[in-house]
Amino acid sequence: MQMPDPDSDVLGRRGEIVRALREILPHESVIAEEEGLRAYECDGLTAYRQLPLIVALPETTSQVSEILRYCHGRGIKIVPRGAGTSLSGGALPLADGLTLGLGKFNRILEIDYGNRCVVAQPGVTNLALTQAVESEGFHYAPDPSSQIACSIGGNVAENSGGVHCLKYGLTANNLLGLEVVLMDGEIVRVGGRHLDAGGYDLLGIMTGSEGLLGVITEVTVRILPKPSTARAMLIGFPSVESAGDTVAAVIGAGIIPGGMEMMDRPAIHAAESFVNAGYPLDAEALLIVELDGPEVEVDHLISRVEAIARDLGAQSIRVSTSEAERDSFWAGRKAAFPAVGRISPDYYCMDGTIPRHRLSEVLAGMTALSSKYGLRVANVFHAGDGNLHPLILYDANVPGELEKAEEFGAEILRLCVKVGGVLTGEHGVGVEKRDLMNEVFTETDLAHQQRVKCAFDPTQQLNPGKVFPTLHRCAELGRVHIHRGQTRFADLPRF
Repeated sequence: MQMPDPDSDVLGRRGEIVRALREILPHESVIAEEEGLRAYECDGLTAYRQLPLIVALPETTSQVSEILRYCHGRGIKIVPRGAGTSLSGGALPLADGLTLGLGKFNRILEIDYGNRCVVAQPGVTNLALTQAVESEGFHYAPDPSSQIACSIGGNVAENSGGVHCLKYGLTANNLLGLEVVLMDGEIVRVGGRHLDAGGYDLLGIMTGSEGLLGVITEVTVRILPKPSTARAMLIGFPSVESAGDTVAAVIGAGIIPGGMEMMDRPAIHAAESFVNAGYPLDAEALLIVELDGPEVEVDHLISRVEAIARDLGAQSIRVSTSEAERDSFWAGRKAAFPAVGRISPDYYCMDGTIPRHRLSEVLAGMTALSSKYGLRVANVFHAGDGNLHPLILYDANVPGELEKAEEFGAEILRLCVKVGGVLTGEHGVGVEKRDLMNEVFTETDLAHQQRVKCAFDPTQQLNPGKVFPTLHRCAELGRVHIHRGQTRFADLPRF
């Protein structure tokens, strides 16, 4: 059967679509009035806004399946949405597309301590996973700064990290299984409670796929025992270069902290005035280094890190002496993004990753770019794994400042790529970095990535307009033929 063209006009059929959706969902779970749609017009990348055609709020997998099957047969585009905390525009709506909100999928389904895993619906917040198991001495390791609000389904879609990803890995390293609904309504399961599965790594393909391959309706994650001891260090430096050198030296010495975060002077002052964590206000750069494990090991590692830091010019070192004090050290870092909102009307939060040993060079480059564009930048980032989060400060009410901030950000990402890094560490590509993908990938690379999308979503109705700077129709990308027991690609484009 020939599928309808997903690019066909659906605006004239809006009333019909609303009625059909209300046969699948309760009346109040289909939002069609402008006032209600406003709540979904953007995600965390607030510079871009668009009212969706309709918003649907299912609460069961079977409802998601019915909705996708209906939309698939009628050429209606789908934008999956979790908590809306994406900072790359991954959940930006389409004027001719349905936004599928998964906020009602908010239950933890099972806690399995025997297999050290939790099965949860995608709308469960990241922090709620740890809160559900901490009484038994466990935790869920990935902890994005937005963990109080961001959902586990969104974490999977973006492969989120957090301050403890240096030692414990990103979402991909803590994910065991998924239930996913494909665009034609088929419900599939990949992975499970076991550590590995035979066949292709479909779990790996789904992780970080940004809603382009399927809609996640269930997540199984790994939980870990909480370390017996965890202590954090606040280390102040007279320059960002000396702090960057310390990061490289600590990792080079074979020490893998639980977390290793860096903030520059503007970020330090903004965070300190926001949470009063006791940050050194005379420092140009601050490292927060957390060591965890058996107490004797933690004490030994703290002394080693302290020696390395002092050799490289640290001007102040403070070590937490209680759990409350350790939490206060992290409170400023976790609140850094909202804290910066106190010193600027608007800010543009970037996300790029570089080799650790190029940190000082990139920070110097950002300083030069700040002068070039006449915009301040505050740096808050996961120093241990080289994941930068520059916050470009601007005022959207000043004509041209948003455009300058965007170009400034693009130059930062080009600099990351130039020194051997990549465009994103955890925020994803979305619409923000879509037009920079050619800085990293050739047309052939991108065509192969789109073939993966075509295998899951041949009509390209799931989250179109995201990630790929140019979207080829699946027919243009070639088709697979079986020929004498062998698989070969036919009609491949030549670049």
